Amino acid sequence: MPNRKLWMPVMTVLLAAFLVSPAIRMVGAQDPPQPPSPRQKPETKDPKQKQGDRRQGAQADDPALDKDSTIKLDTDLVLLDVTVVDQNNQPVFDLTKNDFEVYEDRIKQTIEEVSREEVPVSFGMVIDTSGSMRSKLQIVSDAALDLIKQMRQDDEAFLAQFKAEPELVQDFSSDRRELEDALGEMFTSGGTSLLDAIIATSDYAQEKGKQRRKALIVITDGLEKNSSVKEKEVMEAIKENEVQVYLVGFIDEEEDQRSFFGRSPAKKAKELLSRLADDSGGRAFFPKDLSEMPQIAAQISKDLRTQYVMSYYPTNDKRDGTFRSLKVQVNQKGGRKMFARTRQGYYARNASGQLPTAARRNRGVSN
Repeated sequence: MPNRKLWMPVMTVLLAAFLVSPAIRMVGAQDPPQPPSPRQKPETKDPKQKQGDRRQGAQADDPALDKDSTIKLDTDLVLLDVTVVDQNNQPVFDLTKNDFEVYEDRIKQTIEEVSREEVPVSFGMVIDTSGSMRSKLQIVSDAALDLIKQMRQDDEAFLAQFKAEPELVQDFSSDRRELEDALGEMFTSGGTSLLDAIIATSDYAQEKGKQRRKALIVITDGLEKNSSVKEKEVMEAIKENEVQVYLVGFIDEEEDQRSFFGRSPAKKAKELLSRLADDSGGRAFFPKDLSEMPQIAAQISKDLRTQYVMSYYPTNDKRDGTFRSLKVQVNQKGGRKMFARTRQGYYARNASGQLPTAARRNRGVSN
């Protein structure tokens, strides 16, 4: 069985730049060659072709296409995963395109299509295994096991742990048994590099995940201590990668009571986790007891499978690399209150078709 404790180098230029960045020390896992040698780490093949790239429209180069088709193909189609819940936080399933409004930079957009169908998910379980998690690790592993058991046929998941640095335990797999076995390989020690873990696993999910819908499920109990990246960089990365982030924070409530001036470290941690979740269209949970973990795992699984997919062509068709804010509203009907949750914006590609944040993160990094 290959040693999955270390990230192996990836041969593509994009991910190689990511690996040597001083801000991120997590190394990507590999795809096996055909056939793989026994007990030997295989070399990585070229990155998998992404399915349904939501950010970059195809270029029209077929002269047979009419003018309207050419205009649409030259424009970046925006796809949004939207969760709608009622006042009891229960999902709402019976909405149509006419029930939604979407605004980009406060300008109302014309919605092309809204559908609600169960789509496969590429997701990562990112677990804090710092020393203070020792007493919680078993129940957290059980919750992760629940998520694995609820995987559908085309779902895939990876497992990462983080202490002083993020570390891949199991790369993307649809094999439940393989993922279950990987849970037993985690161990606790060291400090907490929460931001490093989120930015690294977000990049990894976008680079290696084969499904369009991608998510991270991050479970932590600690305060940010060891990361080399800043919150702003992480926010940019999750917006660029369009990965929904679900965070489960075991924050010490007593820590709040020990602070008399300003915001306590515990309160700051809660605010950070909430911002990360809100910006990505995910959700933050703060259980008061470990017994809540099975219910939270079930809620996250349900959340990922009961989302609407909304598409529109933005009125601002410039490729200028700017950030575009997003807001989705639900037209209230029947006396019930409904709330829509989605990512709060995206980065447009620049004239060369690249995303500006990736260029900033990898600037000056050689292979």
